[in-house]
Amino acid sequence: MTSLAQQLQRLALPQSDPSLLSRDEVASLLFDPKEAATIDRDTAFAIGCTGLEELLGIDPSFERFEAPLFSQLAKTLERSVQTKAVNKQLDENISLFLIHLSPYFLLKPAQKCLEWLIHRFHIHLYNQDSLIACVLPYHETRIFVRVIQLLKINNSKHKWFWLLPIKVFAEYPGSSAQMRVLLTFYASTIVSALVTAEDLSDNIVAKLFPYVQKGLKSSLPDYRAATYMIICQISVKVTMEDTFVNSLASQIIKTLTRIPSLIKDGLGCLTVLLQRQKPESLGKNLLFEEYISYSSQEEIDSNKVSLLNEQFLPLIRLVENRYPKTLDAVLEERLKEITDLKKQELFHQFISLSASGGKYQESIDESFIKEAILTRLGDDSIDVVLSAISAFEIFKQQFSSEVTVSNLLNLFQRAELSKKRGWYSVLEIAADILIKAEILSENDQLSNQVVVHLLPFMVINSDDMESAEEIPSEWNFELMMDRGIPLELWAHYVEELKTAQRTAVEDSVLLVFSLKNFIHALKAPKSFPKDNTWWNPEQLNEDSRDYLCLLIGLFEMVLSGADTVHFRVLMKLFMKVHLEDVFQLFKFFSVLWTYGSSLSNPLNCRVTTVLQTQALYVGCATLSSQKAQCRHQLASASSPVVTSLLINLGSPIKEVRRAAIHCLQALSGVASQFHLVIDHVVPKAEEITSDATYVAQDLATLFEELQREKKLKSHQKLSETLKNLLYCVYSCPSYIAKDLMKVLQEVNSEMVLSQLLPMIEQLLEKMQKEPTVVLKDELIALHLILGKYNEHSASLLHKDPKSLDIFIKAVHTTKELCTGMPTVQITALEKITKPFFAAISDEKVQQKLLCTLFDLLVNCKNSHCAQTVSSVFKGISVNAEQVRIELEPPDKTKSLGTIQQTRRQKMQQKKSQDLESVQEVGGSYWQRTTLILELLQHKKKLKSPQILIPTLFNLLSRCLEPLPPEQGSMEYTKQLILSCLLNICQKLSPDGGKIPKDVLDEEKFNVELIVQCIRVSEMPQTHHHALLLLGTVAGIFPDKVLHNIMSIFTFMGANVMRLDDTYSFQVINKTVKMVIPALMQSDGGTSAEVTRSVEDIVVKIINVFVDALPHVPEHRRLPVLVQLVDTLGAERFLWVLLLLLFEQYVTKTALVAAFGEKVVESGGPKVLTGLEQRLLEMVLGYINAVAQSMERNADKLTGKFWRALLSKAYDMLDKVNGLLPTETFIPVIRGLLENPLPSVRRKALDLLNNKLQQKTSWKKKIVSHFLELVPVLVAMVKHKRKTLEEQPINRQTALYTLKLLCKNFGAENPEPFVPVLNTAVRLIALGTKEEKNVLGGALLCVAEVVSTLEALAIPQLPSLMPPLLTAIRSTCDLVSGEVYLLSALAALQKVVETLPHFISPYLEGVLLQVIHLEKITSEIGPASQANVHLTSLKKTLATTLSPRVLLPAINKTYKQIEKNWKNLMGPFMSILREHIGVMRKEEVASDQPQLTTFFLEALDFRAQHSENDLEEIGKTENYIIDCLMAMVVKLSEVTFRPLFFKLFDWAKTEDAPKDRLLTFYNLADCIAEKLKGLFTLFAGHLVKPFADTLNQVNISKTDEAFFDSENDPEKCCLLLQFILNCLYKIFLFDTQHFLSKERAEALMMPLVDQLENRLGGEEKFQERVTKHLIPCLAQFSVAMADDSLWKPLNYQILLKMRDSSPKVRFAALITVLALAEKLRENYIVLLPESIPFLAELMEDECEEVERQCQKTVQQLETVLGEPLQSYF
Repeated sequence: MTSLAQQLQRLALPQSDPSLLSRDEVASLLFDPKEAATIDRDTAFAIGCTGLEELLGIDPSFERFEAPLFSQLAKTLERSVQTKAVNKQLDENISLFLIHLSPYFLLKPAQKCLEWLIHRFHIHLYNQDSLIACVLPYHETRIFVRVIQLLKINNSKHKWFWLLPIKVFAEYPGSSAQMRVLLTFYASTIVSALVTAEDLSDNIVAKLFPYVQKGLKSSLPDYRAATYMIICQISVKVTMEDTFVNSLASQIIKTLTRIPSLIKDGLGCLTVLLQRQKPESLGKNLLFEEYISYSSQEEIDSNKVSLLNEQFLPLIRLVENRYPKTLDAVLEERLKEITDLKKQELFHQFISLSASGGKYQESIDESFIKEAILTRLGDDSIDVVLSAISAFEIFKQQFSSEVTVSNLLNLFQRAELSKKRGWYSVLEIAADILIKAEILSENDQLSNQVVVHLLPFMVINSDDMESAEEIPSEWNFELMMDRGIPLELWAHYVEELKTAQRTAVEDSVLLVFSLKNFIHALKAPKSFPKDNTWWNPEQLNEDSRDYLCLLIGLFEMVLSGADTVHFRVLMKLFMKVHLEDVFQLFKFFSVLWTYGSSLSNPLNCRVTTVLQTQALYVGCATLSSQKAQCRHQLASASSPVVTSLLINLGSPIKEVRRAAIHCLQALSGVASQFHLVIDHVVPKAEEITSDATYVAQDLATLFEELQREKKLKSHQKLSETLKNLLYCVYSCPSYIAKDLMKVLQEVNSEMVLSQLLPMIEQLLEKMQKEPTVVLKDELIALHLILGKYNEHSASLLHKDPKSLDIFIKAVHTTKELCTGMPTVQITALEKITKPFFAAISDEKVQQKLLCTLFDLLVNCKNSHCAQTVSSVFKGISVNAEQVRIELEPPDKTKSLGTIQQTRRQKMQQKKSQDLESVQEVGGSYWQRTTLILELLQHKKKLKSPQILIPTLFNLLSRCLEPLPPEQGSMEYTKQLILSCLLNICQKLSPDGGKIPKDVLDEEKFNVELIVQCIRVSEMPQTHHHALLLLGTVAGIFPDKVLHNIMSIFTFMGANVMRLDDTYSFQVINKTVKMVIPALMQSDGGTSAEVTRSVEDIVVKIINVFVDALPHVPEHRRLPVLVQLVDTLGAERFLWVLLLLLFEQYVTKTALVAAFGEKVVESGGPKVLTGLEQRLLEMVLGYINAVAQSMERNADKLTGKFWRALLSKAYDMLDKVNGLLPTETFIPVIRGLLENPLPSVRRKALDLLNNKLQQKTSWKKKIVSHFLELVPVLVAMVKHKRKTLEEQPINRQTALYTLKLLCKNFGAENPEPFVPVLNTAVRLIALGTKEEKNVLGGALLCVAEVVSTLEALAIPQLPSLMPPLLTAIRSTCDLVSGEVYLLSALAALQKVVETLPHFISPYLEGVLLQVIHLEKITSEIGPASQANVHLTSLKKTLATTLSPRVLLPAINKTYKQIEKNWKNLMGPFMSILREHIGVMRKEEVASDQPQLTTFFLEALDFRAQHSENDLEEIGKTENYIIDCLMAMVVKLSEVTFRPLFFKLFDWAKTEDAPKDRLLTFYNLADCIAEKLKGLFTLFAGHLVKPFADTLNQVNISKTDEAFFDSENDPEKCCLLLQFILNCLYKIFLFDTQHFLSKERAEALMMPLVDQLENRLGGEEKFQERVTKHLIPCLAQFSVAMADDSLWKPLNYQILLKMRDSSPKVRFAALITVLALAEKLRENYIVLLPESIPFLAELMEDECEEVERQCQKTVQQLETVLGEPLQSYF
């Protein structure tokens, strides 16, 4: 940019900015610039006012800006033309408003207000600084960027002072909340700038300092805080002079207390300033000088000085404590300088503050002392703490016991004795204070707290672990003596302590001696059971448990130091004192060896695996050292040693097993009750050590050998050994019993179970009576002992009834004592395995167990129990007799001796027929029976199942007896019984064959009962079960089933076959497969009578199926019948099925016809085609004969009979036709088409048409058969048959058939239909020579074929289109035959739709015919079918053809219809309008010249027909204008402007007819309505012509005729109407201030003078004034928007009130009212000049005017809200 340009730019004013003159884009905050250009001032004002109202709701202080910035006056204010003073005031208002607005800037209301200010006052140009100041705090938001985009700041020289607004804001401290946003921005911006600046110049600091000073004086907390932050940052970045720092610090101190909430922040700022700057002269005398200067004031009150001293005291003391040397130096220096006596006195007063405190000491607060002492107790310095605790001792009476204890104990926790020895003195004083009686005697809780905390300080400890080995050996003897610690030891220890020597050895000796004393002091309680075999921790009392626990602890502690001599001495002492007896010792060892596995832990102590292993090795060493006799006793049954060691052999820890086997090796060879076990186990040491499970297997092997041993003596020894082992279970702890059972887990026998029975009983009793005291170990032991109920011990159950009772008791024990473990019940049930149950030799015991199981199932409420019972029953092998006994009713369950007795009794029952009814048996019995049957229905392991069959039938008969209401349904029970019977039958006969009589007697199988069950029941599931059973029984007992075969199948037909589910379908199939073969086998072929009987039954069965077929689900019918025919044999019985189907078809229903056809397909011969054709021909011939008879007898009495017969004959024809398969149907129809009778041929075509109209998917083969009919049908249509002369109706039907064939199959098979199109085209070419109906059929056929063939039809277009257009052209025929018209229209529509790009040669003709047809169809009616077709055809023409094809044809067509235009122009123009509507913009642009030429010619229509009826001409002209409007809306401003001016020139040229003006003004009116506000861009040229024309047609001004024709007045009225309407719309949509002062003045008088223009007579005048002129004038006033123009307008209208004509005066009155209604309150300024005129009319000579004047005054009062009557 050049220098001159820059200077010019600086000089440029905002009002000269080019953006203010642009109408395309307007600056806006909320809208896009282009969108903002469309917003008028009213809208923007409304937006701003809305925003202000919302802001007033937030902050009422905005009210002051409403008048200057948001009033109606501001709305019209244009600042670019105002004076400097006005603009300055405006700037001030805007600036102040923006300051207030800034805190709310992000809110939507604030942005609305800004939008108004930008739109109206252009603040982005005039008030940039204020606007930026308003939005700058939000520089991180998007809306900030939006504001900056509005500014014109592209010039690099442009600058604005962005810190200036901070100063402005400081002057308006009205609301700190409003300032917060700006002050936050101020702080963050300045601090960030200071941080990022590498080097701060003096200039920057100098510029900032005035604002810093102002901030320190400000009362706004935010401003002050921001200032503190800036000072801190300057202190960090810049080194300042001392004077400057002193001044700044002084100012901070002086203003510090003004804002109490920021005192800490101020002190922090001061600290940062002084630490960073470190001025040398600061602080030495500042405080002192202030004190002296304040106290030396003459008028100062002594009380104030005293108060000052009190406040200074803490500060001086603090300075004195922290900086004593500095204070002394300062005071010394000042003392030399002071000479004034008064100041010296004040100096001494100051010194007294810093010394002992003088007279102010009395005022020291007691709480201050306490707080100071407690604080110093927490000091880091030992000396300070020592002083503090000394002070604490002095003031201890002032502290509560709780405070004393908590603070002193805290010292003990903090003490670091190892690092600082000074702590000893502190803790000594603290301990003295704590142990005073008065502190601890008050509160036991405090005493306990002190003891707990001080206890660690009473114990002597040492980190020197090696010193323990240094105890002199001379003390060992002393250790064995039962006396106190030797005095010489104490004396030596005290001596060592005094000399501060290491006392590690002495400490160790004291510990050992303390242990020795403890061992001697510990005594066993009297209740401790030393004589018992086992020391059982579970049965000891609390004292004994504690004693045993202490023994274990002592043993572990002494054992841990066993490497040293003195600890070994202690171990000897421990054993001597407490375990001197070797048997007691090994009882103790047994506890150590086994206690680790205890889950209940009664001693509440832990024996680790390490301790257990150590104890085993100690025990091993002890055993080895014992004499043989002692070892013999230790290995006996009275000692726990062997049992405990055996248990350890099963330990999961390898080292434990190794140590245990070592112990047993020490006992090897010792004669005892267990020597067999020991000698058997010891050799397997290696295997046992390696595998934890080996010992259990090994012991099982040992005792299995025992059972196989034949020698009685050795058998007895092994037996005794095992008994002794098992006997331990009763006396030992439960955890040992548990582990022993694990070791003996695989040792099983009767003897083992019998030995353990009391234990099981005892534990079950305990669980029942005292479940809460049962230990987990006991529970596990019980589960393991129950495992002894197995196949090896099962024989005990009948030998010892007690064992059975105990087992059953266990089965009934349901309590769950331990979560995660199964109940005893479940464990016991799981023991009933197949081997166990089979090993029970007594059937009574088995029966009892079964009974127990079933009872459990009935009574248990636990699903797990029921599931376990079910799995147990499934697993065991049961005799059917046992189940039968359980199924008997309660009074029948007697103990019967043998099966024979049972059978005999059953036979007697059957003979007596004395069966109980269901009512006599309780519900619980049926519940039990149902559960047994549920288990039984899938039972595989069942011996002699046939025994159950009589019982099951007995149960079934009970179920079928009448039920009491409370019993409920027995259907489920029936199903279970039937299922069980089926299961038994399948077991007895897996292949489905007959069962020998000795296995199952046929008489016992009651088939009648099953059939009765089917009849009685209503449940489909019961039917299914029964039918499946009968199907199986049919193979086993065919005779029994055959007796009931019809009952079975009758029921199936009535019920099961109607169900639509797969299961029912399978039941039907299975029944058919199983029952019918049995029936067929009964016919051996030897007896004709039997064969006939079987055939009769088969016919009945087939009849059942046929009768049921209509009710069978459709998709099931064919499979059911196919299965039936296959099973019966198609060769023998298919014909029976077909005949029965036909019989039903004829007599009952036609539903099964199709299935008859399919059954024939599946098995019958295919030789029926010829017969079917003959049958159809006969039926058709018969129908023909009956029809002729009916015609002959129509008037006779028999006419009704012939009509009924004809109807029946047609029904028969339909049914026969329905029976034909499609493959058969087509050849039959083809044959019928050759029939000599025309009626038969026509009916055949009808049948074919009906078939083609069915919406089905055809197979390819059938489609090819259909296509073979095309040549035959073409021949019929052509009339070329050798022997037959075809009737027109048949030819028409044939064409329709061809149409249907083409519709169905033409898309995929187009070639066969090309001849069809040729034939139809030739028929159309014949025209009137051919029958109309045939022609109509040909046209419809053409329509279908062309749409299907598409491109294949193109060669036929030259042959088709001319005759088709010719056919349409004969309008008289079209009107007479609407069907023909519809056909022709359909044909033409399809051709145009299908081949739009190939009809251009015929397009002109098509357009002409379409236009003519619309005229005809409009006469028929708009809702007619013809009209619908025609509308669709027009749309196709308009939308599918391209402009290059259609527009030339349009031009030519227009020239043809121009002469005969009536009723044709509308349809013609509608096609063009729709076409222009779908044209793209680029197409419109390219074709605009051609269209413009066309429209100029078309618009000349009125001028060429100037003498015709104006209404008709107007209607036609409107069609043309509507069409042109479609093009106008597609044009841009650039393309429309030349078109509009071209039309304007076309109408206004000198030689142009005046009628063109009518057309043009009509067009202008329509464009104004369409374009609305946009039209004002082009309407400027119309103002003068409008004004001139208004004057020229005003008869009050001129007498010359405007139009040179007879109907000049009518044309002038019309012209006036167009002008007024157009002007009204221009004024209405004016948003761009179109109506300038010049234009308003040009139009004003011509418009107002129209009030006098009475052209066209009174009626026309009145209508024109009210409907057109007054609305135009009212809107004219609104569009002016300028009161300087309103006055002349109003005055000119008022002058018309003085016109001589009352009509004119009346019109002027109404106009004034309309003006007032539009201007509302603005009209008040015009009211003074209106009152005189209104007053004149109040007394008008015309009454009508006078009345209207009164009304007008009243309405004015309402509109203006002012009373006017006082003016008259």
